[in-house]
Amino acid sequence: MNNLLNKLSFDWLKTDIVGALPIFFAANIAALSIWLLGISEHTMPLILGIIAAGLSDLDNRLTGRLKNIFFTLIAFAISSLSSQLALSYGWIFIPLITVITFTVIMLGAIGQRYSTIAFGTLLVAVYTTLSYTPESTWYGNTLLILAGTLLYGVVAVLVYLCFPNRTVQENMAQYFEALSHYLQVKADFFDPDDTEHLPQKQFDLAKANIAVMNTVDKARVSLFYRLRGQHRHLRTQKMLRYYFTGQDIWERASSSHSQYTELFEKLENSDLVFRFQRILELQAMACQQVAYALRHNEQYQHSNRGEKVLQGLNRSLQYHQQLEIKQLHKLQSIAENLRNIEGQLAQLTDENIQPEISKKSVKTARLIAENVSGFRNMLQAIRSQCHLGSQLFRHAVRLSIVVFLCSLIVEVFAMEQGYWILLTAVLVCQPNYSATKKRLIQRVIGTILGVIVGLSFNYLSPTLVAQLGIIVASSSLFFFFRTNNYSFSTFFITIQVLVSFDVVGFDSDSAMLPRIIDTLIGAGLAWFAVSYLWPDWKYLNLHNSLKSTLASNATYLRHIIAQLQFGYRDQLSYRVARRSAQNAVAALSTVVSNMTGEPNKYKSALEFAPTLLGLSYTLMSYISALGAHRAESNQLHHQIDFSALFFKQGKLVAELLDKMAKGDECSEQVILDVDIQLQQFEVEYQDKIDQKSLILLQQLRLIVQMLPQLWGLRQKA
Repeated sequence: MNNLLNKLSFDWLKTDIVGALPIFFAANIAALSIWLLGISEHTMPLILGIIAAGLSDLDNRLTGRLKNIFFTLIAFAISSLSSQLALSYGWIFIPLITVITFTVIMLGAIGQRYSTIAFGTLLVAVYTTLSYTPESTWYGNTLLILAGTLLYGVVAVLVYLCFPNRTVQENMAQYFEALSHYLQVKADFFDPDDTEHLPQKQFDLAKANIAVMNTVDKARVSLFYRLRGQHRHLRTQKMLRYYFTGQDIWERASSSHSQYTELFEKLENSDLVFRFQRILELQAMACQQVAYALRHNEQYQHSNRGEKVLQGLNRSLQYHQQLEIKQLHKLQSIAENLRNIEGQLAQLTDENIQPEISKKSVKTARLIAENVSGFRNMLQAIRSQCHLGSQLFRHAVRLSIVVFLCSLIVEVFAMEQGYWILLTAVLVCQPNYSATKKRLIQRVIGTILGVIVGLSFNYLSPTLVAQLGIIVASSSLFFFFRTNNYSFSTFFITIQVLVSFDVVGFDSDSAMLPRIIDTLIGAGLAWFAVSYLWPDWKYLNLHNSLKSTLASNATYLRHIIAQLQFGYRDQLSYRVARRSAQNAVAALSTVVSNMTGEPNKYKSALEFAPTLLGLSYTLMSYISALGAHRAESNQLHHQIDFSALFFKQGKLVAELLDKMAKGDECSEQVILDVDIQLQQFEVEYQDKIDQKSLILLQQLRLIVQMLPQLWGLRQKA
């Protein structure tokens, strides 16, 4: 039976379909109950409760899911009941929904999981307004919404028990897909026939890096919630091994040991460059095959083509070594990284290898993945975001004002079912202008088409059974498309609501024009808010993002220098520092991307912003290259002269990065003096120190040589 379910899940049921199964089964059960019990007038709150629960659903293990259901029921009950009672008194609802909105958005400072349930709670308050009638009992809609929520929760648990590992394997597959794309973009750097588009390549690599970061987050969270209760579960251990393998591949691939254009300048007619490109392309294909194996629950089989190409690369390196090519050791370092990646991919073939999940490693995984914990820490996290420089705070204030205005319009003009305006505004208004504009267009198009199609059903005079079938289908399709096509998602939920109106007894024909007008008003208010209420262009600047990037890279470099000096330890603090540096570059990339979406407002900054992003990413990749050699730290202490210079200058470079971050005067003469000292040592001791030490020395020089250009752009920003 289990084998049949696994085959069904991985061969036929895609992740989007599995994700929509709970809503499909729950909506079917609800529709059947409505038909058998003859309670069609209660259709809307029951179905809306199911949808709200689905939007608040979180991936977790069994006990975690049961806890989520419990707390979701409590949050939904408070939200719905308070909204129902407030609506009975009219104007009281306006301050209530405004306070709920601000609180819900600010909970995002604690963590994404809190934010998801909180936003579902806000939607429940809005859904209560859609199903509210003055003659309804004060507890009726609340009980129906909670019944729908509980029904979805039970069905979701049953679906999870049938496919317990589908989500974590899909997240891991997306992780390796992103790694595949990253390696393919990296391979473009090893193209001697295309040396004119380096800034664009750096920009593309930065975007590919952010895609990897996003998938790493999803994979880590999935593993985190399974590790807490299944430390010895074989499948969880396997996924943990894949996760750490991907991390090692990412770090090796993201490390840059040189400026590739200059390095390959004298090798453009050699086969050596193409061999590097070929092995990267093969490794990108291998990562894609890992993703395929994960999706289809098959054992990954590593091809020996990569090993053959590596052997050819080694022979080519030996040939060029006899020709005494300069900087050959840098090429050998790149080859060493590629060998490591190939080895990491090859070991995935062996099912018998299991990661050592010690108490320490489990603790590390938990600490990295957890949301903010402890009431005091939660308050501190929220308090730290309470300023207009925080995008989260601006969004919370902005959306609260929009919600206030929407509710005020409904009350002032006594609009029957006018809270569709509120629902539209809540769903359309996003943290930044570009995202809001995109969602606004999709929402308007989806709503208009949904109204037209939804009302066309009335001309067919459908029976109650047919209407309930349409509600089930449209609800399921809404969930299926909600993450990949918002226009389709809006289209189907509009149909669902209009048909629900007809089932409940409202005149859906007369609701057509009001729904369109309400949508336009809500979308218009959302657009006005992001355009004129603390708009991003007043706060979106390169200065703070670059400051954070430089400071986090300085911390990352310090941790690497410390491990090179005092011994290799892959402890939590190093991982946190590395992750902070990656997050800072990702934030800088987001700023540049948002600016690119509005070229007229950021014309002057866009003249150098992409170059700045490319340099920032290159800086981090140079630092990562140092980190890739932490395991050889013990060998460095046997070379006293090298250690004395390298560790001193490494700490000085970290201090220079910190100064640049703070905006303190960073003398180019100081930078030049560091470079000269490193160069003189390299010339004097080139034949006296081993190859690893020489690589580390030259890698530090690459970082130093970037600083003047970074400082110049830092002053512009």
